[in-house]
Amino acid sequence: MNRQRLALSTAIVLAALEPSAASRVDAATVKPTVVRAAGTAKVTAAVERYRNLLGDNNGGEPGSKGTGRREINWDGVPDELAAPNALPGDFFNAPEAPRARGAILSTPGERVSASADSDNPSGALPRFGDVNYTYVNQFKAFSGERVFSPIGSNVVDLTFRVPGTGDAAVVRGFGAVYTDIDRPEGASFEYYDANGRRLGSFAVPASPQGFSFLGVAYPTPVVARVRIRYGSAALGPNDSRRYDVAVMDDFIYGEPVPV
Repeated sequence: MNRQRLALSTAIVLAALEPSAASRVDAATVKPTVVRAAGTAKVTAAVERYRNLLGDNNGGEPGSKGTGRREINWDGVPDELAAPNALPGDFFNAPEAPRARGAILSTPGERVSASADSDNPSGALPRFGDVNYTYVNQFKAFSGERVFSPIGSNVVDLTFRVPGTGDAAVVRGFGAVYTDIDRPEGASFEYYDANGRRLGSFAVPASPQGFSFLGVAYPTPVVARVRIRYGSAALGPNDSRRYDVAVMDDFIYGEPVPV
């Protein structure tokens, strides 16, 4: 009888310590805070609001800080790794500062790329003018000179690591600045948890030849991957009603914490 009582008491204690299946589901499906804006002034304000939602900027130091945020603005990419060259997908997950930011970038296309700056030694036109010369005047940079895009696809997958390591991580959310979204259905973010479950899909507001912003923040770190869609087509053709091409500038995301 005493053994039975002890086993029952142990089971009760363990059950109290172990989160229920319902609570685990709720943490991943609770309604997030969504920040959207179109137009330079509104986007500037939205970026600051989203930063405040996530917390202090932890820069590029290795290791997880537990709370706060990380950012990428592409201007730290050296000329030899910018357009017309490929950007290594793990460039912003180096083991040392300032590039230990826990971001891994991939695409089903040819490569991911940061655009050339105005004085690059290869003579490539900025803002992806090396892909199509009309883009020089079509795209704008929100900060610095370089912008970011996949080449050969309009999709990028962003996954998270504990900064400076290969350990899988999750974040509270992700937001970014787009330039030149012509149609509201032309760009979106899809968020996934560590089990590959889709948490939600959110459209980016349109702002032809201007800036747009979308940021989504969950109450707790649950986002392991973000699928980012750029317009309706890969860079290459002239922008038109049929081909809505777009690029991105600043990335802002929650501090990566271990899964």
